[in-house]
Amino acid sequence: MTDMTAAHNNKDLVLRGFAEFAAGNIEVLRTLLREDFIEHSPDNPSGRDAFVEFIATAPVARAKLDLKRIVADDEYVVMHYHVHTPEDERGTAVVDIWRLVDGQIVEHWDVVQSVPDLSRIPNGMF
Repeated sequence: MTDMTAAHNNKDLVLRGFAEFAAGNIEVLRTLLREDFIEHSPDNPSGRDAFVEFIATAPVARAKLDLKRIVADDEYVVMHYHVHTPEDERGTAVVDIWRLVDGQIVEHWDVVQSVPDLSRIPNGMF
């Protein structure tokens, strides 16, 4: 059974953090991520400090992030958003899965897909 209070609190926490990160505050990750944070994405480091340093130099840190939807269930929060830059207007579709414990993110998974030409997606990507 879903704990709606935990889901609501976790969703709010991740949503506030996403808004700050999207506005350029990369350091917000240091308050959101637990020190022993586990990263499941290829080539991304685990550990809060290593992950923050990695993200600070990644393209996502300079991109426009357009949140499309957010879903929360117990300790998991899932976000679907569009990432784009002036160099890549079509951009990338991203789904992040965050697991939280005691108000901090402890694990992360993601799915990343380049947005194809609109003629290939008649119902829209988002």
